[in-house]
Amino acid sequence: MYAIIATGGKQYKVAEGDVIKVEKLDVETGSTVTFDQVIAVSDGTLKVGKDVEKSSVSATVMDQGRGKKVIVYKYKRKTGYHKKNGHRQAYTQVKIDKINA
Repeated sequence: MYAIIATGGKQYKVAEGDVIKVEKLDVETGSTVTFDQVIAVSDGTLKVGKDVEKSSVSATVMDQGRGKKVIVYKYKRKTGYHKKNGHRQAYTQVKIDKINA
């Protein structure tokens, strides 16, 4: 059984026991979070739309962190212009406990 959830402007395919990294959520480590925005649920047959209106996915927050550094380098030839920036995206690591379909 798997579900497709939406959080942080992205969609994730999850199953029970999966550990995923989602965009930063403002919750403490060890607490439980519920994803109400379920797009589809499959338990042999795919259910979408009105069939998954009341579905939800429960997960436990395992970690808060920041990803690897991404280097952004801007350069324009012949003008001496160059600019180097770095960025580390914040994430929340969650473990999927239960899919309530």
